[in-house]
Amino acid sequence: MAEITNELMYELLKRMQGDISLMRSDMRDVKQEINAMRGTMVSMQQDIHNIYGILFQHGERLDRIERRLDLRKLAEAGVSFNYHG
Repeated sequence: MAEITNELMYELLKRMQGDISLMRSDMRDVKQEINAMRGTMVSMQQDIHNIYGILFQHGERLDRIERRLDLRKLAEAGVSFNYHG
């Protein structure tokens, strides 16, 4: 078995320190990428929320149009219309 000397321990510690430094750098890069993905997800969530709002407005508008069309059909048919909605 090789003799463990202070020089050997020093070289191992230097190598470990370099590896840890590299891991810290890589971890920093990963954190930046995760933060970028988080920002993208937040903006996608806002876009989806806006789309739902627009769809809701279109749904209300379509309901008003349908009610008007029903009124016109009933008026043309000479039937009275009682709306309870």
